[in-house]
Amino acid sequence: MRQADPVKPMIAEFDAMADDYYAQHKTNIAISGEAPEYFSEYKVADLAQLAAKMTQCRDVFDFGSGIGNSLPWFRKYFAAARITCGDVSARSHEVARSRFPGSESFVTVGEAIPLDSASQDIVFSACVFHHIPHAQHDFWLKELLRIVRPGGLLAIYEHNPLNPLTQRAVNTCPLDVNARLIPGYAMRKRAAAAGWSGARIDYRLFFPAALKGLRPLEPSLAWLPLGAQYRMAAWR
Repeated sequence: MRQADPVKPMIAEFDAMADDYYAQHKTNIAISGEAPEYFSEYKVADLAQLAAKMTQCRDVFDFGSGIGNSLPWFRKYFAAARITCGDVSARSHEVARSRFPGSESFVTVGEAIPLDSASQDIVFSACVFHHIPHAQHDFWLKELLRIVRPGGLLAIYEHNPLNPLTQRAVNTCPLDVNARLIPGYAMRKRAAAAGWSGARIDYRLFFPAALKGLRPLEPSLAWLPLGAQYRMAAWR
């Protein structure tokens, strides 16, 4: 199954927006009262909690790493791991390297992921799949399964279309002009169909900065499909 045609439009789209991505993202999420760094750290810290019981965490792949927003937090929460950033946009890689120089590896995703089979312990993806044509989700979920070691973890964070503020943010964001959101139940079913085991959904990010005093309640609300985002976790 050839992926060149679906990938080429994404390359052009994300190359074009790479230099302005941070500023546009910051403007778009201003309603939350938080900066982009808050959401980037939130996801990686959440991933670290999920991965805490894993016996091995040597290699982590950031699928759709963009301009490197997650890199500082991988360095903080996965300091002993080898981090590989993968994206279709070479310009995004350039921006990421200039923002956060370091020892991480970068690979350009084309028709497939240029990594060896069973080479990663964790695959992380932050708000990427809504930019991928839905007809291609099965291919990429199987490709991610290919590169993960037995017992490895997939953690996909996505916008929750059931949250009205999320819908508003996506519908008014130039970065998401071609985006199509995926309900959590649909992402879970797609992961299971692609061969991932134990796929589950946990909802995240319920309270904006104005209500941050309530954030300690969020773990107990993971079942409630009103969080601004969700995490789909699955294992090989």
